[in-house]
Amino acid sequence: MTVWWLFFAVFAVSWVLTLVLRRYALAKSLMDIPNERSSHSIPTPRGGGVAIVVSFLLALPVLGALDLLSLPAMFGLLGSGVLVAIIGFADDHGHIAARWRLLGHFIAAGWALFWVNGLPPIQFFGVMVDLGWFGSLLALLYLVWMLNLYNFMDGIDGLASAEAICVCLGSCVVYGFTGHVELMPPALLLSAAVGGFLCWNFPPARIFMGDAGSGFLGLILGVLSLVAAWASVELLWSWLILLGVFIVDATWTLLRRLLNGDKVYEAHRSHAYQYASRKYGSHKIVTFSIIGINIVWLLPMAVAVAGGHISSVLGTIIAYAPLVMLAALFRAGVRE
Repeated sequence: MTVWWLFFAVFAVSWVLTLVLRRYALAKSLMDIPNERSSHSIPTPRGGGVAIVVSFLLALPVLGALDLLSLPAMFGLLGSGVLVAIIGFADDHGHIAARWRLLGHFIAAGWALFWVNGLPPIQFFGVMVDLGWFGSLLALLYLVWMLNLYNFMDGIDGLASAEAICVCLGSCVVYGFTGHVELMPPALLLSAAVGGFLCWNFPPARIFMGDAGSGFLGLILGVLSLVAAWASVELLWSWLILLGVFIVDATWTLLRRLLNGDKVYEAHRSHAYQYASRKYGSHKIVTFSIIGINIVWLLPMAVAVAGGHISSVLGTIIAYAPLVMLAALFRAGVRE
């Protein structure tokens, strides 16, 4: 690959844009003010995720021009990413009713699915199953859930950024082991864009990502996983494994809150990672711990599944089992 200059340029643009956005937020008093449901204690500028959005989307056409990204995938990522970022940016600066945000999310996910051709046949315990239109519906729900769960999990310093980088670089390791190096460029591009922002968001954060960045990341990661699925169905399961910490914590918390009769659309701080950050009194410890889980546990499992050393469904269940235990241990979804 001879385009490392592009990734370095994206990293630099993201770093500089985050600095500019931080100064803009301070000048315009666009601050995240702590309240009883916050995981931080001092007012902090927000909206820095726009740097990730701009630096990544501007570089996508370059990948397309260099034949490092198919045109359908590029159009899917561009259109859906722009729409979600606009919705998130508007919500960061005011408030959009949940139903209209959700409608926009479904439209963005539908746009992406149109260009990436929906969900390919999926393998269950060695049997290939073509779900047809139902598979497309599942893929639509999956993208919308990824978008929103990433928003939910962006609650402590550096976590959402570190997770995105771990997942993107982890997917590249998987691609290297399975001979799908052609899928690496967009994942490397996203990790570079997030890396520039993380320099400012690392604990203690000097700026927050905001909905424009977190929702964008969730959607783009979901779309990249579907693009990979068309190259090899095992790669989709590998992506689900790499995203395991966020998927398990967010899903377990949502289900527990539903069972409790809580209003799931209201802000709260009952995710496992939030309980852990309060227990240990440190965002940094939790963020580093999750990075460790990604590298030591989830990445080897993802490689094993992608390489056919263990069945996809069984491998995912095994990968998720300790994450479910951790969610239960840290009382995810339980009212404070």
